[in-house]
This record gives sequence, C-alpha cells and structure tokens, in this order.
Amino acid sequence: MATIRSNQKTRGAKEQRSTRGGRMGQISYMRDPDVDHSFEVGDTVEVYCDHEKDKDRTRGWLKGIIVQIDNKMIAVQFRSDVFLTDGWMVPDRILWYPVNSKHIRAMPGKKPKKIETEYPDY
Repeated sequence: MATIRSNQKTRGAKEQRSTRGGRMGQISYMRDPDVDHSFEVGDTVEVYCDHEKDKDRTRGWLKGIIVQIDNKMIAVQFRSDVFLTDGWMVPDRILWYPVNSKHIRAMPGKKPKKIETEYPDY
C-alpha cells in the first residue's frame, strides 16, 4: 500500500504542477520602434552629424547613402569627412544610427527609382 500512496503523491504533484503553471501569457519586454520611414540599402538620406564643409568642421544635415541595415541599426556612408562627437574623424566615413533615430531622415522629394526588368517565362 505504501508504494501505491507514493505513486499517487507523485502523480498528484505532476498534475498539480501542470495545472498550476498553465499557459503563461505573452509578455513583451521591448516595444516596437516607431519607424517613420522604412529604409532600404541604397536609399539616399540626410543625417544630422559633425562633418567637414569648405574645410571647416560644422554640425548639420549631410547627405549620405545607406550601406547596411540590421534589426536595430542603420549604417550610412558619406562622401565627405565625418566626425564623432568627441572630435575623432571616422576613417571609413560610415556612421551607425539606431533605426528610430531623430538624426536620420529621408531625402525630401527624392525616392529611389525602382527598375522593373521583365524576366522571360520559361
């Protein structure tokens, strides 16, 4: 009889665990970024950064091209020298920005042209 009771106790404990735990609700710990624009590689954008203009260092909007995008960051490459906020020049002229940064915006009135190519049906 002792063995039956121990089996009943373990079975009851397993059943209790499965019913007590149940299915947990989905909890989101991070909010989705508020994306004003959906950028793609090759898009021309304006970025607010420190850059060189007429051999003077200035802070303002500078035109660049998106060269890489991942889930959280956008890489923008420029044709002129750009600087970090502490004064160092960036040798490859690429700055990284968060996807939802207020310092990056689409070029006003410029959208990349989509090239449509016809593929033959085989």
